[in-house]
Amino acid sequence: MLAVIDYGAGNLRSVLHALHALGVANIRLVHQPDELRGADKIILPGVGAFGAGMLKLREQGLIQPLRDAVNAGIPYLGICLGMQFLFETSDEMGDHEGLGLLPGRVTRFDDLPGHKVPHMGWNNLQQTRPSPLLNKLSAESYAYFVHSYYCVPANPDDVILTVDYGIPFTAGVARGHLFGVQFHPEKSQRTGLQILTNFLEYTPS
Repeated sequence: MLAVIDYGAGNLRSVLHALHALGVANIRLVHQPDELRGADKIILPGVGAFGAGMLKLREQGLIQPLRDAVNAGIPYLGICLGMQFLFETSDEMGDHEGLGLLPGRVTRFDDLPGHKVPHMGWNNLQQTRPSPLLNKLSAESYAYFVHSYYCVPANPDDVILTVDYGIPFTAGVARGHLFGVQFHPEKSQRTGLQILTNFLEYTPS
């Protein structure tokens, strides 16, 4: 069973559409902790503000159950804001605590000449190390981004993808069965569908 966390994220329907296009039938929308029971994998999509998203997860009682599920070895994929939630803190509109599953923080892009914020559009993904999430992706893979904040992992070994947007920033992370992508696979055509397929086919060793 694939658990997809529903906390009101704006991209939920497009993520579900992509999963259905891949033939995934056994999907459970999770709104409360007991609905996580029996999950084989978890996807946490997300767009919007970090603090508001974490507040919604807290109101639904999902923060500790998500931590427990990941610590129990259930594969997790965070998409966009769902990746940012993996880290310890974000300075978006104040200081906010994340899930703390990976060390690091989330911060805003500086205003750089020729680089608008939010960062929107297609960018070439640069692979920094192999990962099951990147199987069958070529060096010419592009993905679609919409975000103003980016992740700064404390451990460089957690980074699997970077993108250059005036500065190199982290576009994908992985540690064991824990994965995150800053871009939107559901809007990234062939690249995005391959990423989702790789996660769905992933089996922890």
